[in-house]
Amino acid sequence: MSSSRPPDRPGVRIVAIHGKAPRIHDRAFVAPGCVLVGDIEIGADSSVWYNCVLRADVSRIVIGERTNVQDGSVLHCDPPRPGDPEGSPLIVGDDVLIGHMAMIHGCTIHDRGFVGLGAIAMNKAVIGSDAMLAAGAMLTEGKTMGPRELWGGRPARLMRALDDAAIIGMRLGVMHYAQNAKDHAAAIAQAG
Repeated sequence: MSSSRPPDRPGVRIVAIHGKAPRIHDRAFVAPGCVLVGDIEIGADSSVWYNCVLRADVSRIVIGERTNVQDGSVLHCDPPRPGDPEGSPLIVGDDVLIGHMAMIHGCTIHDRGFVGLGAIAMNKAVIGSDAMLAAGAMLTEGKTMGPRELWGGRPARLMRALDDAAIIGMRLGVMHYAQNAKDHAAAIAQAG
């Protein structure tokens, strides 16, 4: 992990606030055009793609290893409140896929979870391991998706269990994004 000083990432806006600065693993890729604010931790081989906003000004955002946050997504959290001393940090595990234009707010996504294009996950919602929130779905506050479940709709509801082919497809997506991030980092470095 890099030092507490905001890392130098060309084209990325990195902002420390309230004495907290983003901590980005040296092997993580953050694309130009992103804005990262506050108490953020991004693990090894993870990627945050073009024009994402991660704002941890009132709580924390933790992203595990080999996770990808695709283009245009917004990640935020909520502060502690009376009766809720923990608030709603955003905790994202390892090998998670977060699709383009997703809005992820103060929830927990377990290892190998999947959030589809344009989906929304709200405070204190939980996406289980190997579970998939379908494109355009809205997982409302406090809802919990079990492992290997597919949820869809607005509000999201259980649709069915995921089969092995779907799980394999998600794992291939993780490998694709890990390699693609390396390719983009190299292309950006070459472009200078």
